[in-house]
Amino acid sequence: MERYGRILTKRKREIVLLRGKGCVYKKCAFCDYHFDSCSDEDENFRLNSEVLSQVTGEFSDLEIINSGSVFELDGNTLTLIKRICLDKNIRTLHCESHYLFRDRISDLRRKFEGIDLKMKLGLETFDYDLRENVLKKGIPDKDAGVISEHFDEANFLFGIRGQNVRTMKEDICLGLENFERICLNVMCENTTDIKPDTQVISDFMREVYPLYADNPRVDILVNNTDFGVGD
Repeated sequence: MERYGRILTKRKREIVLLRGKGCVYKKCAFCDYHFDSCSDEDENFRLNSEVLSQVTGEFSDLEIINSGSVFELDGNTLTLIKRICLDKNIRTLHCESHYLFRDRISDLRRKFEGIDLKMKLGLETFDYDLRENVLKKGIPDKDAGVISEHFDEANFLFGIRGQNVRTMKEDICLGLENFERICLNVMCENTTDIKPDTQVISDFMREVYPLYADNPRVDILVNNTDFGVGD
């Protein structure tokens, strides 16, 4: 599995895929990333240390992802991340978190004081019915301002049944109004029961993608199984 990458389009950054104890939530109906986990913190730290040793700091911008939330990484890994940021002059650090950890984000910002910490939320959509009754995201709030209060960035999931051009555009517009940056992920086949809808994906590529392909605040992952690749 590739765990280190460099993204050279739009916001240039290094990106690493680390391993933690696994997603605590594990209820998202579309996600099987939580299989990338290990209960042995020492083994996780050993692996994460190897991955992080590849970070050069060339862009002063680092993105950390793992199968769950940054809060599920072991303490030694978090300490190492901070040390690498300081040693490599990395000024901006991006981490992901599930909404259920939102009240812990302020403490994490204090831990990484001196580094511009950008927290990303896996929101997927503002459509409450689709998000909670189909995707099972576990985000009880409906107001966009409330949802975004603790987060700087957000992931959106496109290309599934129940979406259309209008709803996807609405998600993007609301996303740009409430977050600094957004990432549009096109659904890929995986082991879950949520499957890509080829018509919705076709509509996205034809009518939505061209509108935002050059927007510097919008990352687009058309094939998010390719680690570190995106517009």
